Amino acid sequence: MSTPAPEATGLPDAAGLLARINGPSDLRELSASELGVLAAEIRDFLVAKVSRTGGHLGPNLGVVELTLALHRVFDSPKDRILFDTGHQSYVHKIVTGRQAGFDLLRQRGGLSGYPNQAESEHDVIENSHASTALSYADGMARAFALTDARRHVVAVVGDGALTGGMCWEALNNIAVAKDRNLVIVVNDNGWSYQPTIGGLADRLAALRLQPGYERMLDAGKRALAQTPVVGRVVYSGLHAFKAGVKDALSPQPLFGDLGLKYVGPVDGHDLAAMEAALRRARDFGGTAVVHAVTRKGCGYPPAENDEIEQMHSPGAFDPATGAPGGPPKGGWTTVFAEEMVALGARRPDLVGITAAMLHPVGLAPFAEAYPERCFDVGIAEQHALTSAAGMAMGGLHPVVALYSTFLNRAFDQLLMDVALHRQPVTLVLDRSGVTGNDGPSHNGMWDLSLLGIVPDIRVAAPRDAVSLREQLREAVAVDDGPTVLRYPKGSVIEEIPALRREDGLDVLREPAGPDRGDVLLVCVGAFAELGLAAAGRLADQGIGVTVVDPRWVLPVAEALVTMAARHRLVVTVEDGGGHGGVGSAVAAALRAAEVDVPLRDVALPQRFFEHGSRGEVLSSVGLTAQDVARRVTEWAAALPAEFGRPTTAAADGTAAADTDQEFRRRT
Repeated sequence: MSTPAPEATGLPDAAGLLARINGPSDLRELSASELGVLAAEIRDFLVAKVSRTGGHLGPNLGVVELTLALHRVFDSPKDRILFDTGHQSYVHKIVTGRQAGFDLLRQRGGLSGYPNQAESEHDVIENSHASTALSYADGMARAFALTDARRHVVAVVGDGALTGGMCWEALNNIAVAKDRNLVIVVNDNGWSYQPTIGGLADRLAALRLQPGYERMLDAGKRALAQTPVVGRVVYSGLHAFKAGVKDALSPQPLFGDLGLKYVGPVDGHDLAAMEAALRRARDFGGTAVVHAVTRKGCGYPPAENDEIEQMHSPGAFDPATGAPGGPPKGGWTTVFAEEMVALGARRPDLVGITAAMLHPVGLAPFAEAYPERCFDVGIAEQHALTSAAGMAMGGLHPVVALYSTFLNRAFDQLLMDVALHRQPVTLVLDRSGVTGNDGPSHNGMWDLSLLGIVPDIRVAAPRDAVSLREQLREAVAVDDGPTVLRYPKGSVIEEIPALRREDGLDVLREPAGPDRGDVLLVCVGAFAELGLAAAGRLADQGIGVTVVDPRWVLPVAEALVTMAARHRLVVTVEDGGGHGGVGSAVAAALRAAEVDVPLRDVALPQRFFEHGSRGEVLSSVGLTAQDVARRVTEWAAALPAEFGRPTTAAADGTAAADTDQEFRRRT
């Protein structure tokens, strides 16, 4: 299907049959021919809307017929439909009454790019981290069985989710209780299998999912087993023939060996075939697996012809051509990618590892230059970390590149497999801090809180492109334990030069004149730019501010403690969670050194943030230059006139204690 620009299609908004679809029940009133028209309208709608806002286009173009079939066969929300990964739920949103929300898809006040309980009763799980739905489904099906609720649970697992270990842990448990009303739909858009077609294959699939089929086999086994001499031989031969026919016609042993009933492969774009398979699975009376083969980007030539990722998650684009809107901007990921290739030329022991994110995290150029030294382990962050530890034990230096939010899944491996063994593994955390449009599960605001728990780990936060290159080189030079490099999403400044480097700290700004003792502003990573802007505002009010970039933010450097002691107030600024972040670490270091200078931290409140742009989220919590300058002004005004000046404090320290108490009371 060739999709013209929205103006030419007449479908910038819902039109035709699509305008009549307000809920799943409306789908059940349509004829087969009408469903084909509706599928085309949905694809037009997706292209028109996502071209304006950006979003997960390719996966959703691939599940149009599959989603229509799901909602025609199952009764949502009574039957619970779970999507894993959640970014393949756009069509589900369209047919459950949320068409109007697509004008603000992934934007503040608009639709989330993932299932969202606040949006609809049809959305069940919000966590868009992959490979979790089967565990949710196992739990729900257990609950419905125990409460005698006659409800089905359907888990749609695809877009790589089956490469995650949690899926196999869940299947291991699902397989021992096969009598639940649970249907697993494998949305296979990457395997090499082709759909099995023809009447014989369809008949075998139908027979396999009839409850009487297994009863017949059991009865036959008992009868033949009682036949002297030949009974067992005949039964074994017949059973082997049946298994051989099934295995020849469909790639089902993976699930069949677990004892799960399997149907497929089914052409995921053949709506009638999908409905037939789902009905059989629904009526089977136990757990069944439906294997649907789909094409990512189906029906939109620019996506189908995108060899890298079938327009998996484009930004705004021209709907007529698929070309990106506006010139590409240099980002943090690009700088990392370039430096990794350069380092690889000098370091034959350097290897790259990622978890199904080769292009998004910037390891694709390294893989192209050194294919034997780059490993994509699938959606398996836990395995990535422990495998990296093994590589390090074998004499390599692994660089594990992940989105920051996905480090959460591998904390135990980082702590016990990498750090405990003091292995030289470098973690590169892309999309740290607030990422914005992908919502709460993708904000990388937890990494510093987690990393601060790990003994002896060293964490760098580059402020610009130059420092990213420099600190990556420093990180891979460490050979006695793990190192981490973290940076945000988006464009990057080439360089913010330092006035000087003092014992490893970069001093970016200091007040003129002899008095440098007002405020020490400690800015983490990319917030150096914000800190400098805030310091300029504060200077206009007569407040002297020293702005420093710690470079290596964990552990806290002694030089930072020494510098803090020369100031009357220390303020840390970071876009991680306030609990356990850099501010907490600096406070602990000051207490340990018995440096009593007051400290205030500006960080993200410990909560989940709704989707919106990075700037909108940061502004909502006061992480702008204007907000930081205002707060520092208030804190500085509350300082007692003599606070922090040792020449005026009593010998026993009582004056300093009194003024510190007064400062805390006033702030």
